Amino acid sequence: MSRFSDFGNDLYTGKRSIDFVGRRRTWYVISAIALLIALSGLVVRGLNLGIEFTGGSEFRVSQVSVPADYESRAEAAVQSAEPGQQAKVSRLGSDTIRVQTERLGDAQSNDVREALARSFTTTTDKVSASFVGPSWGESVSRQALRALVVFLVLTMIVMALYFRTWTMAMAALVALIHDMVFTVAAYAWTGLEVSPATMIGFLTVLGYSLYDTVVVFDKVRENTTEAFANRRSTYAAAANLGVNQTVVRSINTTVVALLPIAAVLAVVFTRLGPGTLLDLALALFIGMAVGAYSSIFIATPLLVSLRSREEAVRDLDKHAARVQAKAAARTPA
Repeated sequence: MSRFSDFGNDLYTGKRSIDFVGRRRTWYVISAIALLIALSGLVVRGLNLGIEFTGGSEFRVSQVSVPADYESRAEAAVQSAEPGQQAKVSRLGSDTIRVQTERLGDAQSNDVREALARSFTTTTDKVSASFVGPSWGESVSRQALRALVVFLVLTMIVMALYFRTWTMAMAALVALIHDMVFTVAAYAWTGLEVSPATMIGFLTVLGYSLYDTVVVFDKVRENTTEAFANRRSTYAAAANLGVNQTVVRSINTTVVALLPIAAVLAVVFTRLGPGTLLDLALALFIGMAVGAYSSIFIATPLLVSLRSREEAVRDLDKHAARVQAKAAARTPA
């Protein structure tokens, strides 16, 4: 622990340095390849939308001893009552089985309830049936998209006013989109169901990612402002020092945030099964991990790339290069 602390202190003082900004093309290539893989998952596999978005009938067999072959039993029961009907089966907790189908009429729902009761050796009063219309899911989707657009617009405005430059706002926005694509794509590749709780997790991830990026940018702004004042350091070097000074803090904050979520996921996967807790925790876990990566490897390097063509930054880099050359000439061999 003391060595890690010493390493963090060396990064903060500049005694050691990791060239995050200088190697930005490497990070861009890695992220571009990863984004292509992520987007291919969205195109090829698509999202497994929950019944709240697609509509349909849902049956829950509760207070039963869940056998190992509960999926095949439930599917066979649905097929016996409604031949050709596809069923999506999952386990909720330790004693509940959830079965989702297309929309069924009252008579058809009663037949499926009786078939499920027989298959799991229980009574029909332990088998509940409900119907969810797709209009509810469409309403939720519209509200979520509206909230996302409002969030991004307000983020751009607030960050531009706070940092007094649109380039930082643009870099932060790219990092946010980067994090969101990876988080959503994880659900496409794993085939996990996207529910309203998942949507809440997606929106929560944006807030965390923005917080981490703002912390890094605040230090970058402090260092670059000082560089413009004394003109002894290039813009890229000052920005890179800012990332080095906050990287340990970002890692520590992310690890502390991920540990309880990882514990929740472990309990969900081993004991509880699919449900609202899994939908929310998984989105948070993936989003926070990717958000920490983007705030270090994407946001600040992209900021430097955006500002590298500005006349003031070019003048600073030229003047700092002359100062450093003179200092190197005066230094004994």
